[in-house]
Amino acid sequence: MPIHGKSRIRLWKISVFFLALVTPSFFAVADEYISTSYRVLEPVIVPANFSTSNNFQLWSTVGEVGEGASNSVSFQVGAGFLRYPIASSPAVSTTAGDSQVSLSWTASQGYLGWTPSGYNVGKSTASGGPYSFTSFGNVTSAVMSSLANGTTYYFIVLVKDIFGNIVATSTQVSSAPVASIIPVVNPPGGSGGGGGGGGGGPRPSVIANVQFSGRAYPMSKVNILEDGQIVLTTIAGPDSNFFADLGVSEGGDYNFSLYGEDKNGLRSSLFSFPVFITTGATTKIGGIFIAPTISVDKSEVKKGDNIAIFGQSTPQAEITINVNSESNIFVKKQSDKSGIYLLNFDSSVLELGSHSAKSKAAVDGEISQFSDPVGFKVSTKTVSAGVKKCPAKGDLNNDCKVNLVDFSIAAYWYKQPLNASFGKIELTHLNGDGKIDLIDFSIMAYYWTG
Repeated sequence: MPIHGKSRIRLWKISVFFLALVTPSFFAVADEYISTSYRVLEPVIVPANFSTSNNFQLWSTVGEVGEGASNSVSFQVGAGFLRYPIASSPAVSTTAGDSQVSLSWTASQGYLGWTPSGYNVGKSTASGGPYSFTSFGNVTSAVMSSLANGTTYYFIVLVKDIFGNIVATSTQVSSAPVASIIPVVNPPGGSGGGGGGGGGGPRPSVIANVQFSGRAYPMSKVNILEDGQIVLTTIAGPDSNFFADLGVSEGGDYNFSLYGEDKNGLRSSLFSFPVFITTGATTKIGGIFIAPTISVDKSEVKKGDNIAIFGQSTPQAEITINVNSESNIFVKKQSDKSGIYLLNFDSSVLELGSHSAKSKAAVDGEISQFSDPVGFKVSTKTVSAGVKKCPAKGDLNNDCKVNLVDFSIAAYWYKQPLNASFGKIELTHLNGDGKIDLIDFSIMAYYWTG
């Protein structure tokens, strides 16, 4: 470390020696730097490499835990494992009101021990800024008031770490405040324009709209669920971007979820988003980044053999694959122009037993959440992965699982009259008697996957 000015640095060196029968002696040094104005603890614990012989394995580490942590006005220490934290980008929704815009966003997910400490909202009347920023603390909603009706405003949400550094940024969203209006609804039984199939009877009145936009996989199907039921399906473009416009019949609190289906029929993890919908307004939910799909070619792999880990995401994305072991292993791959990624992973570095893998994607400064994990075993034999089949009954939200999500959906309708939409689900996925009772819960328990 260079010495500047009048600072006097006393250096302590703790030397650690590793002797191997088949390799030369390995020398590692951990230094502690001390002066009258600052102290740096454990700046280095061995070079960042993996060493091995017949008698030992040594994984190196880095000592600092804070990004840019220092207490001097004349220098900054930018060191440590969390120098560049991994954080997912928030997805942001906007709802226009009278002289104001309400925003809500998904909480940013940090990894490797990192958690968000707060959010800043940037506002501008020009696309791309410059923005004026307001700090709202560690919350996931905000109201931007004193705005001009009819003027389009542009917003971004910045994620801060514990030191106040910006570690993730949402995509830009826009909204134009409007004066209070009385919504125009479709008259009951009125004749509307053409459309998809559906049951008979009057068409529900649409008094508000929700628009969804984001990234999935090229030419993939994106399903949108409301309270666990599919209400809309759209197709992503060749660039993986998608857009969907959903009409709702009443304002209030809603819970939406989205999932994508890749070219092999694999489903992504659910991307969930609670939002409040204002009557007579359009709510926009942008910046959605659906996690990659993931699968393996073996349910059991002989130690030392390769196991293929693959899936699909947005094109030309950086895919981070996390293999869970005694020490988490991270490998980066790039998806091709179709969004496909493949990792032939050497199982020799894994111990015998059960393991899992999950993946996330990053492109253009946006980072998705991790996928659901896929499991496999390392043993003394290899077993090819079979075709995953969805449960014949009990899967109420069509995610090929029967778990607490399905239980919650059924519990909502317990001893209540079923509407037409859920009545069809009950007919095909449960007892089919037009009601939810203990028989239906017994069916779910039989097909339970957890």
